[in-house]
Amino acid sequence: MDQKLYTNHLEILKDELIMALGCTEPIAIAYAAAKARKLLGQMPEKCVVSCSGNIVKNVMGVTVPNSGGLKGIDVAAVLGIVGGDPDMDLAVLESVTKEDQEKTKELLNQKFCTCKLIEGVATLYIVVELRAGEHTALVEIQKTHKNITRMEKDGMSVLKKTEADEENGHKAGDKQLLTVKNILEFADKVKIEDVEEILNRQIECNMAICREDPYGAEVGRILIDGNEKPTVGLKARAFAAAGSDARMNGCPMPVVINSGSGNQGITVSVPVIVYAKEKNIEKEKLLRGLVVSNLIAVHQKKYIGSLSAYCGVVSAACGAACGICYMLGYPYEVVCETITNTIATVGGMVCDGAKSSCAAKISTALQTALLGMKMGLHDRAFQPGEGL
Repeated sequence: MDQKLYTNHLEILKDELIMALGCTEPIAIAYAAAKARKLLGQMPEKCVVSCSGNIVKNVMGVTVPNSGGLKGIDVAAVLGIVGGDPDMDLAVLESVTKEDQEKTKELLNQKFCTCKLIEGVATLYIVVELRAGEHTALVEIQKTHKNITRMEKDGMSVLKKTEADEENGHKAGDKQLLTVKNILEFADKVKIEDVEEILNRQIECNMAICREDPYGAEVGRILIDGNEKPTVGLKARAFAAAGSDARMNGCPMPVVINSGSGNQGITVSVPVIVYAKEKNIEKEKLLRGLVVSNLIAVHQKKYIGSLSAYCGVVSAACGAACGICYMLGYPYEVVCETITNTIATVGGMVCDGAKSSCAAKISTALQTALLGMKMGLHDRAFQPGEGL
């Protein structure tokens, strides 16, 4: 494989598969708030958070982790200020204590934080402004969840070049170079030691949250309930749904994300892992299958963007089915038909924000993706004009 493509694809995996605690939109707000608090150098007297519509949509219905069951933009911001560790990036709220939770509730009752919708900006856009006496601090995030594009102290820019380039720097990889064919070639040729650490972390973390006691709507448990011999496909859907339900309802466990989303990180990986276990597939083949699933999902999202009204678990479920295809030795044509059939069927599913219903959407998307794979095995694919 061309060395430029090899390096590019490897850097995309390293850049995408990072740890996050809780839904990534409230976490991004908490991260910006914690950064602003550190920049201000003291406890603020007032906080103002301005967000794009897509951020508002994705934060309104989801429980902020380590908040004691609270929801909302103001909760995420205040908790980040009070107990967040900005050096932990998207695991910023891992350090929160019970005392921090109580202080957050106190400040919320005092109307310490004001939230605003801002229009005409990037779909992923957050600004946190803090004030203490005559001193102010501002942190702005755009396009991706920890891409800081502006930092100001008392109205003066203090943004370091390394922070400005954090998400768009020289190691991010060029997603425009991804194709289905070269993704499969990369999975064949990649040195396992180059991907083993990040993929083992994805396996460990994403399966761990799926095994937690049922949360929320309990979609995963209900899928299996009464079925003494569930199929591998049903198990894959149930585990992934359970992980999402835990995440959406405040489970304080981190996951490895994909395309900026924990739900997509779970959906793109857990079914592949379940299939490998049920089919007794060797570890190396599983890792290569995860390379395929993750990169196919990223390949689709480059056309969609980090946040939109398109439900991202569709692209993630499609990626998972492609990873399963790869592990089971299905040819290139079946992988392509799996993609076509999945998107043509369920590509119209709308993202109405992060919440418990994401678990059911994951189950639905995976059911469709696995059907799309089976259709491909029977040499059946939807034709141009037959899908969205």
